[in-house]
Amino acid sequence: MTAIVALIGRPNVGKSTLFNRLVGKKLALVDDRPGVTRDRREGDASLGHLRFTVIDTAGLEEADKDSLAGRMRAQTETAIAQADVILFMIDARLGITPMDQPFADLVRKSGKPVILLANKAEGKKGSDGIIEAYTLGLGDPVPFSAEHGEGTSDLLEALAPYVDVEPEEDEEEAWADVSGESTDEEADDPTKPLRVTIIGRPNAGKSTLVNRMIGEERLLTGPEAGITRDTISVDWEWRGRKVKLFDTAGMRKRARIEEKLEKLSVADSLRAIRFAEVVVVLLDATIPFEKQDLTLVDLTEREGRAVVIGLNKWDLVADKQGLLAELKEKAHHLLAQVRGVPIVPLSGLAGEGIDRLMQAVFSAYQVWNGRISTARINRWLEGVLSAHPPPAVAGRRIKIRYMTQAKARPPTFALFGNQLEHLPVSYTRYLVNNLREAFELPGTPIRLHRRGGHNPYDKDRG
Repeated sequence: MTAIVALIGRPNVGKSTLFNRLVGKKLALVDDRPGVTRDRREGDASLGHLRFTVIDTAGLEEADKDSLAGRMRAQTETAIAQADVILFMIDARLGITPMDQPFADLVRKSGKPVILLANKAEGKKGSDGIIEAYTLGLGDPVPFSAEHGEGTSDLLEALAPYVDVEPEEDEEEAWADVSGESTDEEADDPTKPLRVTIIGRPNAGKSTLVNRMIGEERLLTGPEAGITRDTISVDWEWRGRKVKLFDTAGMRKRARIEEKLEKLSVADSLRAIRFAEVVVVLLDATIPFEKQDLTLVDLTEREGRAVVIGLNKWDLVADKQGLLAELKEKAHHLLAQVRGVPIVPLSGLAGEGIDRLMQAVFSAYQVWNGRISTARINRWLEGVLSAHPPPAVAGRRIKIRYMTQAKARPPTFALFGNQLEHLPVSYTRYLVNNLREAFELPGTPIRLHRRGGHNPYDKDRG
């Protein structure tokens, strides 16, 4: 088992900066203000020849257990309980504050090995704080700079007795494929976890749903909107199939996003969409299909991800059958670009509809990942061209010769013929809608690229 190292300390001592340095990626949001991190985030870390799991946590604060700060502290205490070794961090430039001592007592009482890390120790400003750190009674402080990487060899020496020494086989990049492009080599592999990102407006219930799915209070939840800031990944298994769930920050209309921190959170959510294979757009069933909901579905389609719509808080709806029929009709007209998208009523709080949601997720993934033979496509094409030929341009009829599927993930087709650059958008839409219906491609994004040239299958041409 890989050792677990928890980063613990009061707000703004540099835990997230150190987390990003250890995992080698800017996964955790970092800002000058205190209290940016709320959920605990895990990552595969390396330091020299050491390999371990690192947990970034919210800054410890004294607070009522039912308040947001109190729930954040409970998440941090869970990380302490899970850890094999604790990195207790202080700000060497500020020295020991009244908040540090009671939290030092907390980690000491845990019975876990504790390494005292005096962060921000670069230059002369941190020397007094390093000396003060001895008063915590946690042993010799390790001078360190998470921002500049100074003191790495000392930290490695302190961690070595507690973590794995032999390098493990490299795992998949946490944010692989940040461009959002998928290749044909990425065929369906049931041994790899399906990457599912959950997005939605603030307070749609994303974190509550993920907690219910995995069966534990892994993510911070509450009545306050916008609790989640970082995108948090969670490993899960559904009916024997591995799934990696990504919970994201709620995304508001761009005009309302003013603070730098919220912009960082939204950028993190967008990256999670590009990384996903299936995106669940979670709607609040009591106020569904707001303009922002439609924008999020459109964004997911433009990124080429498979889409499933979840109607959360369904337990609060009175006329369930009537509303579901109404919403499906609305989706048909408002979301023409993903016509037939699965719409699943559920309740994250009550745990209802999760099986239906995952069935829809895997079904959408199969459609998104599927391929159609060129022979079938061209038999279909012959029929739709006979029923509705392309229009003429400047007295010359546009000639479509043949079509083939260029790639999957999402289904992408190449259309060959003459004067295709003049093909009207309406006719392209006609082809896409017929493709979707004929080959049962509900809800998935479909790409149609136009190419010039002759048909290589045409025997009459040399």
